Amino acid sequence: MNIVAILTGKGGSKLKDKNILKINGKPCLYYPCKAAKKVKKIKHYFASSEDPKILQYAKKYGYLLIKRPKYLSKINSQHIDVIKHSLSQINKLKIKPDIIVVLLANAPIVYSKWINDSINILLKNKFATAVVPVINNNDQHPIRAKKIQNGYLKPHFKISSKISTNRQDLISNYFLCHNFWVIKTKSIYLNNGQPPWKFLGKKVIPYVIKKSIDIHEREDLFIAQKIMLKK
Repeated sequence: MNIVAILTGKGGSKLKDKNILKINGKPCLYYPCKAAKKVKKIKHYFASSEDPKILQYAKKYGYLLIKRPKYLSKINSQHIDVIKHSLSQINKLKIKPDIIVVLLANAPIVYSKWINDSINILLKNKFATAVVPVINNNDQHPIRAKKIQNGYLKPHFKISSKISTNRQDLISNYFLCHNFWVIKTKSIYLNNGQPPWKFLGKKVIPYVIKKSIDIHEREDLFIAQKIMLKK
């Protein structure tokens, strides 16, 4: 199986240069770049960005560069379009990936073992379309979530009045992480899975982890630092 890693990150953000801000002395994108580099099953490494600073760092870490067009670098640009553009450029190099490891430049909590485990799980399951990290979180369970309608709190969907107020009594709830995704390439083109990440396909296997964070605010840098120091 031909396995390719694609680091994705754009320059524009509410937090300026979030992808290259330092965490424990290293730029944020260093961590996903280095974690993937240690996975022997990955044969090729690419980085997609419109930002020359991001591309400069990625090149330093051994990634081939894909210059992302400006129309794919806007605040409302979709990840599926960025991935497809990257694949189109990779195909020009006569490289035909069977599996894509998508790395997100603003997500420093990622380890080689996680990526390697996820690849092995996907290789062993012919029906699976992707393997992605998830975190258990019953505090923010969808049954507990509300919307505001006509000035009052309302549930998003009809629920039984017998539902417990104790989070421990609820069915385990998992949130998809944004640190990396391991995907069969054909699923990306089909783009027919569960929304909003339809490009993951219909048979997504969870890889349960305990901690993850995306860098969006300055305080996220300190949270990431604490998590990584504990590790």
